[in-house]
This record gives sequence, structure tokens and C-alpha cells, in this order.
Amino acid sequence: MQILSMNKFDQCVLTMALINICNQEGYVGEELRRNYNLWKSETGEAVANPWLESHWFTIYIPHPDQEYEQLSQEAGLSRGYNIEVKPLLDRSLVPYKIPPGGHFVIVLKQKGLQDQFEVAATGVFVRPLGVLSLDVITDWEQAEYQSLLIKHPIIRDYPAHWEQKLRQFMAQEIRSEELPQLVGYVDQAINHDYRSPSWDEVYLAAYGFSGV
Repeated sequence: MQILSMNKFDQCVLTMALINICNQEGYVGEELRRNYNLWKSETGEAVANPWLESHWFTIYIPHPDQEYEQLSQEAGLSRGYNIEVKPLLDRSLVPYKIPPGGHFVIVLKQKGLQDQFEVAATGVFVRPLGVLSLDVITDWEQAEYQSLLIKHPIIRDYPAHWEQKLRQFMAQEIRSEELPQLVGYVDQAINHDYRSPSWDEVYLAAYGFSGV
């Protein structure tokens, strides 16, 4: 079964998802804290910074023409309603050795209009860098994939050698605390002046019509 590589719409959805995952003050941040607190209440463990624990993010890429009854697709993508998050409780379920401070990501893509979703990519969210590191499936039967790095569009100047730092982190040669801490620029919980762009802004910027 062939799965096409990510087109521009798909990459815009992933970029918008990254924006929402980085910002603790949005819907995704609220869901993360809610599920984290519920988990801790069930285990009786002390509540701390939820980002110190690894999480499982599911990102849904809808068909571009998919319509919904009570909310437009644009509004849903802007708010991060296409993202689910839960604590990563069983690391044996994921195909990576997730470093401490890293988070598992699975991307599900809608096959067609009014159709079901299938796995399109898996990877890791590295919060300090504001980066999604994905393996995009190109052929299930041949187990072929392409690597894709998605950077936060608002972080204009990633420091030199950040990709080397990312590789070192994934190899567990350095800790997440040793990575450049860039996410603070694009998280309203830390940077109160930050304004998260909308889907329309991200989509238009991908086609060269905006300044996101």
C-alpha cells in the first residue's frame, strides 16, 4: 500500500500542530495538563511539571475539503482540535527509544473525503527546540520512509549546529536541558507578548502571501 509523501497542505497542518503543541496556553496545553493531572491523581504521585514526563501526541491530517457541522476546518486547525495528547505510559508501544524530555508523535492522515485515517508518519517532538522530527511513510510494504524536520515558523534564527544538537539528543548523548531553549519565545505561558498565528496565516505563508 502506497502512502504519498506530505504535500503542502499536509505540511501546513503539521506546522500548525507544532505551533499548538508548543503553546501551553491553548487547547492542547489544557488537554495535556488535564490528562497529566488525572494520571497523577490515579497513581497518587506528586504533580510536577508535566513536560518532565514523556507524552504521546496524535496529529490528525484531515482531507482538505472535509467539512464539519459545528466548526470550520480552519477554526479547528487553528485551535489544535486535530491533536490528541496523553501521557506515554508504555514505552514498548512506540517504535523509538524516546530520550527523557522527548515526546512520541504519530500522524494519521485521512485517506479521502469522509474516509478513515491511516498512519502516515511517526516521530518525536523535541520541545526545547520547537521541532518535530518525523519519519514519513512512503511505502508500507517495503518499509520505506523519508525523514522530515519541521521547525516552528516563528522562531526565525535557529542557532548554528542545532541539528547536530538534535542528533546528540536523540542518541541520548546530551540531555534536553543542554539543548537551546527556544520554545519560550513561542509559548504564551512564558512569553506573554507572543501571539499564536492562525491556520489562514500559516497556509498563506506557505504560498508566499503572508509574513508568518
